[in-house]
Amino acid sequence: MSLRAEIRDWLAANLTGEFAPLVGTGGPGREHEHVELRRLWERRLGEAGWIGLGWPTEHGGRSASVAEQVEFFEEYARAGGPGRLSHIGEYLLAPTLIAYGTGEQRRRFLPPIARAEELWCQGYSEPGAGSDLAAVQTKAVLDGDVWRVTGQKVWTSLAHIADWCFALVRTDPAAPRHRGLSYLLIPMDQPGIEVRPIVQITGTSEFNEVFFDGAVTAADNIVGAPGDGWKVATGTLAFERGIATLGQQIGFARELEEVIAAADPAFADRIVDAWIGLQVLRHHALRTLGTVSALGASVSKLLWASWHQRLGELAMDVTGPAATLTGENYELSPAQQLFLFTRADTIYGGSDEIQRTIVADQVLGRLPR
Repeated sequence: MSLRAEIRDWLAANLTGEFAPLVGTGGPGREHEHVELRRLWERRLGEAGWIGLGWPTEHGGRSASVAEQVEFFEEYARAGGPGRLSHIGEYLLAPTLIAYGTGEQRRRFLPPIARAEELWCQGYSEPGAGSDLAAVQTKAVLDGDVWRVTGQKVWTSLAHIADWCFALVRTDPAAPRHRGLSYLLIPMDQPGIEVRPIVQITGTSEFNEVFFDGAVTAADNIVGAPGDGWKVATGTLAFERGIATLGQQIGFARELEEVIAAADPAFADRIVDAWIGLQVLRHHALRTLGTVSALGASVSKLLWASWHQRLGELAMDVTGPAATLTGENYELSPAQQLFLFTRADTIYGGSDEIQRTIVADQVLGRLPR
């Protein structure tokens, strides 16, 4: 049996019964849906070996080729698989540990990710350091056998359900901006951490503020050496915009199908443009898989953010005048949720302005400051 057939048969057999309500749920803007049931679903995926599909076998994966990983994403999308709660650990942290971590770190953290026993969040942005990531001010001081962390992170996706956070922190205030940073792995369940959900314009709260007040983590929970944080953190960003973007496109395809189902022939040209745009996203992701570069990552972010935002606008236009009305208690339709959530797409994860500057630097050479 081919891997594609194995994936298709497994999904058909498992997205039923207790997991049937998960079909077509979750993902960006909808992370509040069926959270506890999706936790159980992640465990089911882990038990079957579908988490870490592309990891090397020596690290608990299947060493699946890029083509095989694409098959998984395609079949998962066709089956209506729910948005993944473990994607931050599986597609961001795990590749980072495989590339930059120690053997002990891989042995400690990869198996619980593969079994979906530990969920992760990403501690990058701060109130004064969003797209300008090198400006982070959250501090960590080595105190004997622990790091003590003090500061604030913001827009931290899924921090309210995460067990661990990988965070970019400043460990050498006297060093130049990019050289005084380190990449720490911090347990979330401790007295020194407070998580405050941020209520979004959609009325939901998948982003959070995270406050560190002397939070601790073991001294060896640092990826790379002290001062290597910028290199490791930008490596994570490249992984985020690599194979993980194919998983992101699962939700995009589902949203486009919902818009198409609601549209009349007057929107045919815009529907075709949206479909073509989604294929561009897919083929760009496929073309850049296996490469880690700031240029490719920035182009990917620019492509999907603007496309997704236009899809939200199209969804509202297809809905017509009813798009301006909400239900009782501000209940939003899927089209309204899509439109409102995508307003932030060109800002979070690195604003479009910053991404264009990175592209200009890489293509044209360093620009005058």
